[in-house]
Amino acid sequence: MKRIGIVLLAAALFPALLMTACSGTSGKDVAALILGVSQTPVFISARALSETQAVFEFSKPVSVDALRFDPEVEIEAIEDGSTVTALFSGALLPGQRVVAEILAVDESGNTIHVLAPFRARNDRVPPLLITELRTEYSNPRAEFIEMLTTGAGNMGGLRVFIASNTSSPLVYEFPPVEARSGERITLHLRQIEPESRDELGDNLAESGGRDASPTARDLWVPGSAKLLRKTDIVYILDQDDNVLDAVALSETSGATWPRSAFSDAADFLHRAGAWHSADGIALRPSDAVMSAGTTNTRTINRDESLSRNSRSASDWYITVTSGATPGRPNNPGRFGN
Repeated sequence: MKRIGIVLLAAALFPALLMTACSGTSGKDVAALILGVSQTPVFISARALSETQAVFEFSKPVSVDALRFDPEVEIEAIEDGSTVTALFSGALLPGQRVVAEILAVDESGNTIHVLAPFRARNDRVPPLLITELRTEYSNPRAEFIEMLTTGAGNMGGLRVFIASNTSSPLVYEFPPVEARSGERITLHLRQIEPESRDELGDNLAESGGRDASPTARDLWVPGSAKLLRKTDIVYILDQDDNVLDAVALSETSGATWPRSAFSDAADFLHRAGAWHSADGIALRPSDAVMSAGTTNTRTINRDESLSRNSRSASDWYITVTSGATPGRPNNPGRFGN
């Protein structure tokens, strides 16, 4: 690796001169198409290998003239090539969002200038369970997904997907947040009240707003769009697309899902072993948690008395009316009993 001096980023130092041909490229197949009409190097991808190392892929070997980061990063060394490797002097925060600004040149003198966002590597992901869901909205009580960590770690870079949002099922990506073992985290799926604040540090009583808890971590999805429905599939992935936990919901016990997005998500979870089906072949609505009786105060709850996660509907129930407990242990009372 060649040695370079300390490189710091102030976002305003470089003009936003991102090349149109490169800014949207996300794969080698697209790069190949572009190279059919141009020999200019094409940017392909950016990713972190560890908390102290990142790589940037190009369609051909390049030499880096400048590499800067937002937030500021001290760079120890850079290795040129079709895969540019940057080694940092210190670790980034786990799952921290970083934007790299790269100015590079190929052997023919063709230059490329790109802005490349990526997430720092998080290798301290805590094991967790989804424990409670509210699918119904009544102002100011928003829908939510509650989680319980079963070990300590950092939540940075974990992603929450909700299948009913067909155009954008990724509804939340966690910033770097240190979580203790046994910590409850409530992801509120709307941010209606001004006193609702993300609790990113040690103060768990920082947020106000309906359903905020002074003893649990409250996080809020900006906006007021509906993101969770009675028939839905929710799952949480790490940076390697491993499923940390998932839950399938359905208002009916039919044999087919009402949307292809649900079928695709169900197939993904079944292949990953994240949710089990009765026949072991396909995950159908009849294998999901029956959600028809849920309301704004009757939430869908995991049975927290169980010692293990069966990854099936048998772990779940609808709690009694007024039994919702965001940020607190689940109410054991069952609707209809």
